[in-house]
Amino acid sequence: MMMNNTLAQLRELKLVGMVSAIEEQLSSSASTTLSFEERLALMVDREVHHRTDKRHAALLKRARLKYPQACIEDVDGRAGRGFERPALMSLALSRWVEEGSALLITGPTGSGKSWLACALAQYACRRGQSALYLRVPRLAEELRILHGNGGFTRWLATLARTDVLLLDDWALAALDGPTRADLMEVIDDRAGTRATIITSQLPLEHWHAWIGDASIADAILDRLLARSHRLALKGQSLRTQPPGASNTTDSPETVR
Repeated sequence: MMMNNTLAQLRELKLVGMVSAIEEQLSSSASTTLSFEERLALMVDREVHHRTDKRHAALLKRARLKYPQACIEDVDGRAGRGFERPALMSLALSRWVEEGSALLITGPTGSGKSWLACALAQYACRRGQSALYLRVPRLAEELRILHGNGGFTRWLATLARTDVLLLDDWALAALDGPTRADLMEVIDDRAGTRATIITSQLPLEHWHAWIGDASIADAILDRLLARSHRLALKGQSLRTQPPGASNTTDSPETVR
């Protein structure tokens, strides 16, 4: 009876991980051989892991990634893709987020740019860092709404606090004047302090012309390139498979 009351009180305190650990210990005869300190340490450790997992799940949900299931462990590192898997893993495990670096991922359609970018952002969430996914072609309409309802300043402040901003399909559609100016504000807020991932079909050397205004283009590219890592993906589209290929579940990127 006393233990039931204790478990109820722990649930009220939202110590769910500790409750699970106690219930496991009660059902295991082996736990009786442990000292009080050892059992307490196991309960506290379970609570810490529970809270960490809960926080990571919340970060991933708020990120709204296009491919939330993408993870760096599943990246297809076959030859001819434009990068080496060990180098990519070294980058993912580095301090690129803390250093406010930009990851610029270019390549033809279907080469896996968005999937790879989501995998890197997902791993950042697993490390306890916040992320947010945005598609650049939709920005113009979203920004018009934000300016109209007075929410732009608050939105800009939220982005400035986000550890990893993923701008997908950069340079896929024409850029108008107001969106160009707003994009400059977003990049300027993040330069050297917050990490940014950009995916684009357009080669990097053509980004200046796409931005349009020479002064703003110079400013945006100067901030992005000052501290950046570049990945130029190659090869045939991963969205299709040749006849007789194995099921897509065998290769996580085959449909990306």
